Amino acid sequence: MKFRIDRDALAEAVAWTARTLPVRPPVPVLAGMHLDASDRLKLSAFDYEVSAQVSTDIDVEDPGTALVSGRLLAEISRSLPPHPVEVTTDGAKVMLRCGSAKFTLLTMPVEDYPTLPEMPPAAGSVGSDEFAAAVNQVAVAAGRDDTIPMLTGVRVEIEGETVTLAATDRYRLAVRELHWKPERPDFSAVALVPAKTLADTAKSLTSGAEVSIALGGAGGTGEGMIGFEGGGRRTTSRLLDGDFVKYRSLLPSEYAGLAEIQTAPFIEAVKRVSLVAERNTPVRLSFSQGEVVLEAGTGDEAQAVEAIEATLEGEDIDIAFNPGFLLDGLSHIGSDIARLSFTTPTKPAVLTGKPPQDGENPNYRYLIMPVRLSG
Repeated sequence: MKFRIDRDALAEAVAWTARTLPVRPPVPVLAGMHLDASDRLKLSAFDYEVSAQVSTDIDVEDPGTALVSGRLLAEISRSLPPHPVEVTTDGAKVMLRCGSAKFTLLTMPVEDYPTLPEMPPAAGSVGSDEFAAAVNQVAVAAGRDDTIPMLTGVRVEIEGETVTLAATDRYRLAVRELHWKPERPDFSAVALVPAKTLADTAKSLTSGAEVSIALGGAGGTGEGMIGFEGGGRRTTSRLLDGDFVKYRSLLPSEYAGLAEIQTAPFIEAVKRVSLVAERNTPVRLSFSQGEVVLEAGTGDEAQAVEAIEATLEGEDIDIAFNPGFLLDGLSHIGSDIARLSFTTPTKPAVLTGKPPQDGENPNYRYLIMPVRLSG
């Protein structure tokens, strides 16, 4: 094998592929990155759960394949001087020459490397930036507890031209709807994708204008797998098992009150007031006509109070939230104005941005459980 490649192109491709390398590989070959130099260079990584493959242009002199330590290759590629890179194999070694720098890496047996899973059938495409933003909005609410795997995922529901993403950790729920271009107008599918994998993937595929989503429809091929492709990069992930919560029933159908607050001042006020909130203690919000008063801390400890402007429709209400969860929601609504809709101080409230036009449903909803106030 012998080829030349632009240094930045190599570093970027290797760095992207290396994201999938397992931290503690169950078998040594999974720590490897597979290089396949033919008309283009294909770099692959696989940990039996997630696969990643990128292809990039090269000037090939002698086609071939090799398997080398992925993390070492990533560190070397990142550190190379700004010159073209020549990669060659010599027996059981791979040599990288870049300017006056030369590195020699030992290879692993290519024949022991597992075959990457096939991509499921292409289901449709969506704008890469919008997809990354939508996944980011929802993944924040996914659980981190691996003992309840279904809560660590994002539920992807596809019905015709609408994709709905949902995630919950039982204390909050984030739901985002977006339009996409399905391959078939009647396509429908449901998948539960690991939230971290989905978030990393969506963020890393914004180099292309669109992301193609590959997913087996109901009873079709590609069951148990989802694939994403864009900008010369493709990745697959195994789906999570388990029944996701029936989240639609958690969203209130009507509200007793609605408050609107400028998002940026609200975020800053919550951050300031929560400085005195001990671990797991809430920030209390007292809404009345024209303002909301934020309070944290108790009589025996440090306390903070701040009032900011707010509009209120409905009766005055006192409601309290975990400040971290509240800030997560406020940071992701993507609107200058935060709208908080509530029923009672003990039932879930829904945080949204203000829709562009009155009467429109917001495409992002963040439901948050209040903390019971004592006394």
